[in-house]
Amino acid sequence: MKLKDYRNHFIQTLTPFYDAGEAESFFYMILENRLALKRVDLALQPDLELSQSETQNFNEICDELEQFIPIQYILGKADFYGLEFEVNANTLIPRPETEELVQWIIYDCERTNKSAKYRILDIGTGSGCIAVSLAKNLPNAEVFAIDVSQKALDTASRNAASNGVNVNFITQNILDAKDLENTFDIIVSNPPYVRELEKAEIKKNVLEHEPHLALFVDDHDALVFYRKIAELALKSLNVQGKLYFEINQYLGNETVALLEKLGFTSINLRKDIYGNDRMVKADL
Repeated sequence: MKLKDYRNHFIQTLTPFYDAGEAESFFYMILENRLALKRVDLALQPDLELSQSETQNFNEICDELEQFIPIQYILGKADFYGLEFEVNANTLIPRPETEELVQWIIYDCERTNKSAKYRILDIGTGSGCIAVSLAKNLPNAEVFAIDVSQKALDTASRNAASNGVNVNFITQNILDAKDLENTFDIIVSNPPYVRELEKAEIKKNVLEHEPHLALFVDDHDALVFYRKIAELALKSLNVQGKLYFEINQYLGNETVALLEKLGFTSINLRKDIYGNDRMVKADL
């Protein structure tokens, strides 16, 4: 079958499950991942043919997409902040909103002192996207990363290696920590923050396939991770140290109030590209 004809078949097959634009984007992601071809290649070579084995592979991926398995898990990778990351069922898929958090930290560091040797801790690192991106863009920084899941840390370690950076990975349940072993200039975290009551808002591909351990918190104590991390940060941040969080869009004011109560200052609540309260920065 000609590749251009299969493209139409692929999109038509998936439109009962996804809108046509998303189905088309999946096709081109697979095209590049499996055949090393880009959209322009298909335009310039309209008579390209799919082999039987290539057609079978596309069909298998199409079947997985019909089951709402995320395309990033199927392909085994996701792009984040200009870097490529391995992702799997042990890690959340990196989001554009988290890129904004990384950009905020990098901007603040470069504006203050680009060559400074910052000591940075990422709590709940998952795939390592925050820690690795910071290490890559702040080459003088010493970066540490904590996660409760050893399988997630194994993935993060491979991501650090593939992106040519050194990150110190630590297996730890942060809720059980009495203190942090080092002091830091920056502590950042994108902890679990989706309440059980918000499950109805979560897309099926996320709800059924991404790790719930990294997503959900109890409705009655939704800020449990923020409270614990902020308390640890009070003891472990250096003078003029900064704490950065990605937050639940519905709990921006509550998160700010928590940090104020604990004694943090210059608290800055920031919206993401979609207009939702998504990030907080606080000074010690």
